[in-house]
Amino acid sequence: MIVSGSHGLIGTALGESLRADGHTVVALVRRDARGEHESSWDPTTGRIDDAAIAAADVVVNLAGASIGDKRLTVGYQKVVLSSRVDSTSTIANAIARANPTAALLQGSSMGFYGDRGTDPLTERLPAGDGFLADVSRQWEASAAPAVNAGARVVYLRTGLVLAPHGGFAKRLLPLAGRGLIGALGHAEALQSWISLVDEVRAMRFLIDSAHRGPVNLVAPGTVSSAEFVSAISEAHGHHSGIPVPSWVLQAVVGPAADDLLASQNGVPGVLNRLGFQWTHSTIAEAAKYIAQP
Repeated sequence: MIVSGSHGLIGTALGESLRADGHTVVALVRRDARGEHESSWDPTTGRIDDAAIAAADVVVNLAGASIGDKRLTVGYQKVVLSSRVDSTSTIANAIARANPTAALLQGSSMGFYGDRGTDPLTERLPAGDGFLADVSRQWEASAAPAVNAGARVVYLRTGLVLAPHGGFAKRLLPLAGRGLIGALGHAEALQSWISLVDEVRAMRFLIDSAHRGPVNLVAPGTVSSAEFVSAISEAHGHHSGIPVPSWVLQAVVGPAADDLLASQNGVPGVLNRLGFQWTHSTIAEAAKYIAQP
């Protein structure tokens, strides 16, 4: 199995889970490979080892410049988009050339749908409006060479990933856990989320399935922004604090605020249909998980 973006929050957890069960995981790295468990590539030029792709039954592509760590200037917006399009095109073309029977689990985002208020967001809906929606649409479209070659391609439209470290927790968990903040932006805005545990479990579930196409990787328990922060605060033994206006969140958190402020009523339609069972199906359960020492 090949994994790109293997050093990110999700990629690291996925790799650890797979290796713990005896699977061989080869990480795509943008430097010289160090041993048999790494393969060098350069998505900016399309360079990749076709032999490594040919030997893999599954490729998981999670590569892409971070959206949460930097301000989305015009210049960095181009970096975010090109990093996703270039990496996906490189992998998809390699699969088409060397291994069209492989499965490709392609990273994407619930940002694909944009802000649609309380409308149920099922996998059948088209892309919405806004920067994240446009990025996600082009990100997925870049996998077309693999699709056209007959490969099984799954688009992982992931919601806010909750973990005791990294992701959402990196900046906001210390504040929410101490009861220092309340609802983020509009209190009634809906949040689509998934615990890191279930993100990895769902990805492995999809690897073993025959599904093709988009999948909303979200928990079934969509909650309001106020309920979201309250659950995290209560899991740490506090009441939630003062609501955070949208402009403050954008100033403090930066570009990650786009995901936090959008109202998204994500529905895990495919996972429900396939019979996936969540470890953390409610925000209270997920909050206890991320509050652990």
